[in-house]
Amino acid sequence: MDLDDIAARLGVPVEDVDRVHRLAGDPPSAPLPAKADAPAILDRLAVRPDDATEIMAGWPDPASALWTPELRWLLDRSTALVHADLGGHGWLSPGPALPRDRGPAWRHLYVYAYLALVDVVRGYHRDHGIADAVSWRTLADLGRNLAIDRRMHREGWPVMQSWLTLHARGGIYELGRLQYQRGDTTLGLHIPEAGPMTPEAVTASLDEARAFFPRHFPDEHYTAFSCGSWLLDPQLREYLPEDSNIVRFQRRFELEPYEEPEGLDADVEVLRFVFRTLTTPLDQLPCRTVLQRAVVDHLKAGRHWQWRRGRFPI
Repeated sequence: MDLDDIAARLGVPVEDVDRVHRLAGDPPSAPLPAKADAPAILDRLAVRPDDATEIMAGWPDPASALWTPELRWLLDRSTALVHADLGGHGWLSPGPALPRDRGPAWRHLYVYAYLALVDVVRGYHRDHGIADAVSWRTLADLGRNLAIDRRMHREGWPVMQSWLTLHARGGIYELGRLQYQRGDTTLGLHIPEAGPMTPEAVTASLDEARAFFPRHFPDEHYTAFSCGSWLLDPQLREYLPEDSNIVRFQRRFELEPYEEPEGLDADVEVLRFVFRTLTTPLDQLPCRTVLQRAVVDHLKAGRHWQWRRGRFPI
């Protein structure tokens, strides 16, 4: 198919389609699991019934009228693009953001790409001696993010579709309370929405990571844990008690000097993670917790949150 024609039919810039074409290269894509096996796989990936129903309704059957030639091209090439970077651990967009109000095929195209790569990345895990339980726990971040996107009234997915390529390439692992992103010399920490971030749970997770990566990636040598997050903003200490889980998490890190992050608005990220909304007016946001009140009061005062980076030795 002509790339200009594909872009026009998808309603996206031709530069985005050309990028997918170039990065996918010539290697083949990966096949979707059999449709009959999909419900059990979605269950293992912690996909909620309402999301699973939509995914099954839009399944890329060969005769499905939902799947136009340009959608099938994008699914195949996007899957190939991510597959080509198996083992990579950098941020990777699988393709252009699609208009998701056109039905389940458009809404979940990158979910189908993820499903096609589940067996591929599990094979990568097996090659590194990683237990199947760790694989499924890591990959189940799909269901968590779909549920969050639904809570956000479909506002969250453009970021999540790139985030989830880390899981599909073997670039990130969920070990206890935290997720760990492989890097060059540091392991990046991420905090999933998975209950209280108690010091005990964080310490247990860090100890697990200290044993996990030398065992399964012996050729990679990490010297520090790192994190980039609004959770490390020292301004939070103006509002939170010293014994709060967030403040105690902050104390583990030595912060880097502050620099305005390029292409990232910390105020938006705080709203995304604390309230799971990007469009609700401040005076309509719930203020049931100390953290929620802190976020709203800070922004109402005309102040801004910061995205800070920090690290501490392994």
